[in-house]
Amino acid sequence: MIDLLVLCYHGVSHDWESPLSVTPKRLEQHLGALCGRGYRGATFSDAVTRPVTGRTLVVTFDDAYRSVRELALPILQRLGLPGSIYAPTSFIGTGRPMSWPGIEQWLGGPHEHELEPVDWSELADLQGVGWEVGAHTVSHARLTELDDIELARELAESKAGCEDHLGVPCRSIAYPYGAVDDRVERAAAAAGYRCAAALPRRLHAPRPLEWPRIGMYEGDRPWRFRLKTSPSGRRIRASGANAVAARGRRHS
Repeated sequence: MIDLLVLCYHGVSHDWESPLSVTPKRLEQHLGALCGRGYRGATFSDAVTRPVTGRTLVVTFDDAYRSVRELALPILQRLGLPGSIYAPTSFIGTGRPMSWPGIEQWLGGPHEHELEPVDWSELADLQGVGWEVGAHTVSHARLTELDDIELARELAESKAGCEDHLGVPCRSIAYPYGAVDDRVERAAAAAGYRCAAALPRRLHAPRPLEWPRIGMYEGDRPWRFRLKTSPSGRRIRASGANAVAARGRRHS
């Protein structure tokens, strides 16, 4: 049986009470449970663009927080899993906390350091131990709200930035906020991406340039985690999405 499970995390922290963060303990519980269920790891691009067999787990991290390098990497290495990390390129290497709508409220407070990104050398280190480094646009823009010129620039420049600094092709992008529509998908293809990670509220049939991920958060206690990641739970979420789409088609 083929079962490809793609998860999305953001920050990792012992005490950052953000919806985007999980504790190291929670992360290890999640991933250890899946390894115990027989899942084996792959990077996002490899899993999406190559044939997979059996149970395959992809662990992605959006925003490229330094905590991923410091706290998530050792956990994934103990479990024998690679990761895929997505970098908003204008922030990488600045040495300053990142800021965009959704995280800016943490600036100036005791958790401001949680917003610090990895630098290019740290991304190269992750790449060197088998991780994939992908683009997350230049400025963490909501792509569906941009005009065509800005959309193309965000996609092309972030891809080029990753390639220039890391010396390998950048094959994938994760859409900030999970914001994607048909126009964005076409623009990602035109920019040369082979695959792209989405984050839909409801699961949908996967496409290489709009591949659905399951968002994982600190509030995902073991019972909720099992429900979100189980094949039956994912089928229920997917059938709900299909029902909504069918209703929309009937009323369009």
